[in-house]
Amino acid sequence: MEHGQETMTIVDENGEEHVCEVIFTFESKEYAKSYVLYHVLGEDEGEDEEVEIHASAFVPSEDNKDGELMPIEDDEEWEMIEEMLNTFLAEEDEEDEEE
Repeated sequence: MEHGQETMTIVDENGEEHVCEVIFTFESKEYAKSYVLYHVLGEDEGEDEEVEIHASAFVPSEDNKDGELMPIEDDEEWEMIEEMLNTFLAEEDEEDEEE
């Protein structure tokens, strides 16, 4: 998976493929990992429904075309990701207000 990529395909525990929209990616020097925040397309996409945002660490393949998503299991790591998401969403809201 490349930084800046707009969609990705994940395979769930049942072997089913799902196309996901990448919300944003970032790297953490503290944890020495890259992260991707995304949502599954077609899931919860009603006007009034909130989109469920998923987060995973990812390890890029050698050619940087794809990679492996890894679960986040550390509470402190989750807190850092939530802070990054909140900052990202606040910046998005500011941009929307300026338009």
